[in-house]
Amino acid sequence: MIPHLREKFNSEFKQETYNNFLTDLNSILKYPVDFRVAETPIFLPDNLKSEIIIACNGLLEQIRSDNFKIKSQEAIPKEFEVPNTSNHPEFLQIDFAICRNANGNYAPKLIELQGFPSVYSYQFYLHKLFDEYYNLDNNLSPYFSSLDDDTYKQKLRNIIVGDTNPENVILLEIQPEKQKTRIDFSATEELFGITTVSISDVIQEGKKLYYQKANKKISIERIYNRVIFDEVERNNVSFSFDFRDELDVKWVPHPNWFYLISKYSLPMLKGECVPDCFFLNNLDTVPDDLTRFVLKPLFSFAGHGVDVDITKEKLEAITDPENYILQQKIEYAPVIKTPDEYSKVEIRMMFFWDEEPLLVNNLVRMSKGKMMGVDFNKNKTWVGSSLALHY
Repeated sequence: MIPHLREKFNSEFKQETYNNFLTDLNSILKYPVDFRVAETPIFLPDNLKSEIIIACNGLLEQIRSDNFKIKSQEAIPKEFEVPNTSNHPEFLQIDFAICRNANGNYAPKLIELQGFPSVYSYQFYLHKLFDEYYNLDNNLSPYFSSLDDDTYKQKLRNIIVGDTNPENVILLEIQPEKQKTRIDFSATEELFGITTVSISDVIQEGKKLYYQKANKKISIERIYNRVIFDEVERNNVSFSFDFRDELDVKWVPHPNWFYLISKYSLPMLKGECVPDCFFLNNLDTVPDDLTRFVLKPLFSFAGHGVDVDITKEKLEAITDPENYILQQKIEYAPVIKTPDEYSKVEIRMMFFWDEEPLLVNNLVRMSKGKMMGVDFNKNKTWVGSSLALHY
């Protein structure tokens, strides 16, 4: 999107360089990449960067309001509610599609937001390898808030590990070795010396939690939480501790924030960047033109269950409309010039939230299909996961 940088990158691109880049990315950590990595970063111009930051600030103002907090309490399913919710999540993601506005300029449109971690550690390594393999301007950075590699890593460590001995900090997931984001788990282990533990391997004794490592039982004081608890139930995962107990442990972030800032929030948000969105059970009448909307289940992750081809018959067949939203369909702009067709772009703005929300990094997904995701981009190139670089 910065034209001269795009032209330079495309003209200098070599498939061999990309292949070597992937080989390195797949070998520097314990796990390889289990999702497609795009051939290119994107180059974010100042005017669009400013528009996105303004949009983020407007959404943050609403999220932090007392009214939003009160309404959000209804988002937590009672069977998954964990005691002692923190004042805010330590991590926040805001996802935007890059579209064109009425004036023909690029503009952000809100897709989703989540009070839950993303691949913070993996993006650190991805940036370093882009720098190593491609002839990029040294002044370009994926970071915000005046951060660089070192300060970003230090702030991430402060949030995940804090003052706790890394031995007593775990990254908690469901069967982590089978997750598509497992490269991020290995990146986090490598950066901070913590251990990734499956929820099935946690031991509870009263209010205390433990895990086994090298035949040693180690107390858990701090949990970098990557578990989506309704997935535990949906996949019938067995485990021997009760996350709803008053446990002597620090959650980072607290599990309730997965629900408190989520797709459930979308109908409550307003602004130029926010598409129309409604709870399905609150609709008095179904819109005549359903082609303008997408149906999303509230409690799903990574695009599962999203329907872009809605019919009245499909809506009438839903037995739990309180668990769905209708969101105005967003028309992604063809943004990134590639060797064949243009790619569309979705950008995730990644925040740390210690005392105040701090924009720190980003993640990009590129697509040439009907939607983002593997199923819509089979046999296509210059699509997949990436990052945005800017001055």
